[in-house]
Amino acid sequence: MAKAKRTLKWQRDPEGMRLRILEAAKQEFSAHGLAGARVDRIAAKAGANKRMLYYHVGNKDELYLAVLEGAYDKIRSEERGLDLEHLDPPEAIRRLIEFTWNYFLRNPEFLSLLQTENLARAKHLKRSTKVKSMHSPFVEMIRTVVLRGVDSGDFQVAVDPVQLYISIAGLCFFYLSNSATLSVIFGRDLLAKDAKDERLSHMVGLVLAALTGRSTALFEIAKAPKSRSAVAQTV
Repeated sequence: MAKAKRTLKWQRDPEGMRLRILEAAKQEFSAHGLAGARVDRIAAKAGANKRMLYYHVGNKDELYLAVLEGAYDKIRSEERGLDLEHLDPPEAIRRLIEFTWNYFLRNPEFLSLLQTENLARAKHLKRSTKVKSMHSPFVEMIRTVVLRGVDSGDFQVAVDPVQLYISIAGLCFFYLSNSATLSVIFGRDLLAKDAKDERLSHMVGLVLAALTGRSTALFEIAKAPKSRSAVAQTV
């Protein structure tokens, strides 16, 4: 009887079951990597069984790729909602940096998935027919902001939007993915709130200084008034 009820629920809500499977798989892959992930654990966490999992998504590799595509779709969807096109160019770049930083903080499993796929030399991502098309509108959005900044005189040069985004993501990603070792090396808790606020301020200042040709300290002070005296001593 219980088995019949589970089967009936699966048939009534196939999309809900697929979403539960993908969420359970995301947690499993981010915690254990592709090699260490277990389909049995994913199915149990989703309230499914292997047959249902294979029916809704596919085998382990197909499930992993679906999770990767879903992870990229999620961040690209939220980025499209930033409304960068209607902000002054420096503020648009500031918002992009703030979003990227906070998104990585809120979604550590995304960083884990990226690390897993990079260890695999993007073997699975290369098979995706969806991910590349997700990135094109996002790159064009950044390109538009940069060109508006050059036209308005806010930015000194029309930098490559891909390079700009990689630099922003890299500034965030390296800090967070290496925070444990860096905290030991430098004797700081790099994930303490003050340290994270300082890091965000520094990244905003660094990127906007590169784009505008103005002092990094000007942008850092604007975002972190509490550290004004410390900044003044280092200039």
